Amino acid sequence: MTRLLEGRIAIVTGAGRGIGRAHALELARHGAKIVVNDFGVTNNGEKSDSPAHQVVAEIEALGGEAVVNGADVADFDQAGAMVQQAIDTFGALDILVNNAGFVRDRMLVNAAEDEWDAVIRVHLKGHFAPLRHAAAYWRAESKADRKRAGRVINTTSGAGLQGSIGQVAYSAAKGGIATMTLVAAAELGRVGVTVNAIAPVARTRMTEGAFDTSEMALPEDNSPVVAWLASEAAANVTGRIFEIDGGRLTLEDAWRHGASKDAGRRWEATELGDVVNSLIAEGAEPEPVYGS
Repeated sequence: MTRLLEGRIAIVTGAGRGIGRAHALELARHGAKIVVNDFGVTNNGEKSDSPAHQVVAEIEALGGEAVVNGADVADFDQAGAMVQQAIDTFGALDILVNNAGFVRDRMLVNAAEDEWDAVIRVHLKGHFAPLRHAAAYWRAESKADRKRAGRVINTTSGAGLQGSIGQVAYSAAKGGIATMTLVAAAELGRVGVTVNAIAPVARTRMTEGAFDTSEMALPEDNSPVVAWLASEAAANVTGRIFEIDGGRLTLEDAWRHGASKDAGRRWEATELGDVVNSLIAEGAEPEPVYGS
């Protein structure tokens, strides 16, 4: 098998189980050295034993190299220490796969403030904090004439792109991750770093119980796309979001300017009814919200 990531160094967050574990194993099969991050929490965010050591053992059984990291990725200082662990252990950092997260699903009228805060923190800040520290490292390397082919793969969701009933916090966080991906791609391109996101579909702890998962893809079905995006071959792909559903790969067509009408002056409120309705008639129907 051609190994796309020979000698490259990766961090995969939330890599103890499910999709993150599959990513870590796939990257290792392609030659990457892996920092296996897992904070060790239940699907509801409660602390539990982390299976990260088991994933490291699986990677080593494949002939690869890996180390355990137990950072809370939404803690800014711990995220920085995680990035530094990769550099201290393996000599550099080339790949960041932001995957960690959990759900606390509620209809909007039943959503509690602490549940909102927890989901936004883990998903949105848990993407920002590692990315911020990795970006600082890559910028410093570029300034020192050691530009690296940095790769970031974030994890959004169909819930963040089309919305999902009963998942207001999760949808908001994942929508934020999609936009963060666009901004980071624009800012980091100058130092040789690409930033993309995937919207994976898979049978995991997060989907079981929320949906009928009997026909859903397996976690490992998403990981080959991550491995390719993490490779040097993907240098021309950045600021993109890919939905992966088994063997179906979809390039998401995110927010774009649609139909418009310019009055050449300030609008009068009373005339906007016909204008807005005509713009809606010209545009495409929005994707339905999941569960609607």
